[in-house]
Amino acid sequence: MQTSQMKQLLTVLFLTFSTISVYGQKAKQGEGSRPFILGEIHELQSKVLGEKRTLNVYLPDGYNPNDSIKYPVIYLLDGSADEDFVHIVGLVQYNSFEWINIIPKSIVVGIATVDRRRDFTFPTTIAADQKRYPTTGHSDKFISFLATELQPFIEKKFKTTQSKTLIGQSLGGLLATEILFKNPTLFNKYIIVSPSLWWDNGALLNKNSEILQVTFKQPTDIYIGVGKEGLTPTTIPRVMEVDANVLADKIKATKSKTVQVVFDYLPQEDHATIMHQAVSNAFRQFKTLKE
Repeated sequence: MQTSQMKQLLTVLFLTFSTISVYGQKAKQGEGSRPFILGEIHELQSKVLGEKRTLNVYLPDGYNPNDSIKYPVIYLLDGSADEDFVHIVGLVQYNSFEWINIIPKSIVVGIATVDRRRDFTFPTTIAADQKRYPTTGHSDKFISFLATELQPFIEKKFKTTQSKTLIGQSLGGLLATEILFKNPTLFNKYIIVSPSLWWDNGALLNKNSEILQVTFKQPTDIYIGVGKEGLTPTTIPRVMEVDANVLADKIKATKSKTVQVVFDYLPQEDHATIMHQAVSNAFRQFKTLKE
């Protein structure tokens, strides 16, 4: 069996659960067990990236391609089955229950990882990092993939609204910040968790952006969450909490009346544990911004 086929089989197995043990469901006597499917697996051949990308897609309960109901889309970086896809889908399902009603029922698109450093970073001027991480610096291609291939693919294949959320943590948070600054209309909600703003000695924090201008009109909600994470892996000392706070303050200084930003410090979490709680908080904060 080829490596790609083996990876796809393992992903299918990971996304498939028995109804005997999930959510208290029990097979009727004599029926035995049957699969519990969490999502669909799609493959998209990218001309921009020159490779095939795996997408894990969660469709909300009641989704019917033949009716007129359309759904917001949440795009998840690090969306492999063994990364953040499963637990983020759980948060989306829970928060969209009618009796919870924090977020609307939504489609989740988990973008499976191939090379995070290649896809999530822009070129660095730090020679040591160029040598240590030789594949880095191609976020421009990945952003083009998102804009010209992935979003059109999802919008053609599924029933979607114009609401598009991007979730990224660590280097994924760096990429989400880069998109926010360079191509902000690509999404209208950004959940940025523990962003690796230390990359290229914090160069992104010095960048100007159209979201800071009075002429920026797209309603855009931004959540920035960070835990008690401390020093960054850089020669020049930086603190992740400080960088995240600087980012939030920079955006809060925008002259645009359509940009809203929430900064959330979670001292009980660290870089490894923050993702789940931060995304949960972001959903609640976005609801609060509408009230």
